Amino acid sequence: MTPIVLAALSALIWGTADYSGGRASQRAHPLAVAVISQALCLPTVALCVILLPGTPTAADLAWGASSGLAGFVGIVLLYRALAGGAMAVVAPLAAVTAAIVPIGVGLFTDSAPGMLALGGAGLAVVAIGLVSLTPPQAGRAPVSPRLIATSLVAGVFFGLFFALLGQSTEEAGMWPLAAGRLTSVGVGAAILLGTRTAARLSRPVLGWAAVAGTLEIIANAFYLAAAVRGHLSIVAAIAALYPASTVLLALAVDRERLRPVQIAGLGLAATALVLATT
Repeated sequence: MTPIVLAALSALIWGTADYSGGRASQRAHPLAVAVISQALCLPTVALCVILLPGTPTAADLAWGASSGLAGFVGIVLLYRALAGGAMAVVAPLAAVTAAIVPIGVGLFTDSAPGMLALGGAGLAVVAIGLVSLTPPQAGRAPVSPRLIATSLVAGVFFGLFFALLGQSTEEAGMWPLAAGRLTSVGVGAAILLGTRTAARLSRPVLGWAAVAGTLEIIANAFYLAAAVRGHLSIVAAIAALYPASTVLLALAVDRERLRPVQIAGLGLAATALVLATT
C-alpha cells in the first residue's frame, strides 16, 4: 500500500481509538486510562514486531522511545480534555496542532514534496479546523479556555510523536513502535505509583480502555509504515485527519449535531487525500 493509504488508515483507526479513550476517561482518571490502555495493547505490539521484525539501530530505538514518551504525554492530556465532553471540539483542536509540527519538521528534514501534495497537506489542516467548528449544545457547559489550552498542548506532543517516530528507518520494522510503547508504559506506571492514582477500572471502563489501546497501537503501526516510506509533511497531515472519525462517532452515538461547515470540512478532507496522492 502507498504511504497515503497507510496514513489514511491510521487516521481512521486513531479517531475510533480516541473516541473509546474519551468514553473511558469520562468514568475514570485519564492517567489510569492512558496507562492501562497502553499496557493492554502490549500483545498487539508483540504481534506487530513478529509480523515486521526488522533490524533496528540504536538511533531507531531512541527515536521510538522518545516518540513514545511524547505520545504518552499527549494521550493523557487528550483523555483529560475529552473527559470534559465536547469530543467534536477537543480532538480536532489537538489534531490541527499535531499536523502543523511535523509539517514544519518534514519541510526542513526531507526533500520538498510536489506542490499538489503540499497543497493537499494544507487542505488537510484547513479541513480539521472546519470539522472542529461545533456550536454550543443544550445542557452542556461551554468549552472553557482551559479545555482549549489542554487540547492545543496535547496537539503539540502528538506533533512531536509524529515527527520523532517518522525519523525511524524502514529497516527497523516495528521495533521503534515497541520501544515507544515500553517507554510510555514504564513511565506511566511510575507516575501512577508516585501520585498514588487509583488504577482500578470497572469492567465497562476496562473494555473501552482495551479498545482504545489496541486500536491506537494498530494506528501507530500504520503510521510508522507510512512515515518511513513517504514524505513526513504529507503523511503526518493525512494521519492528523483522525478527528473525522472521532466526530462522526460523536455524532452517531452522542447525537452531537453536524453543521454545514463540518460537512464542508469532511469534503475538504477527501480532497486533501486526492491531492496528497499526486
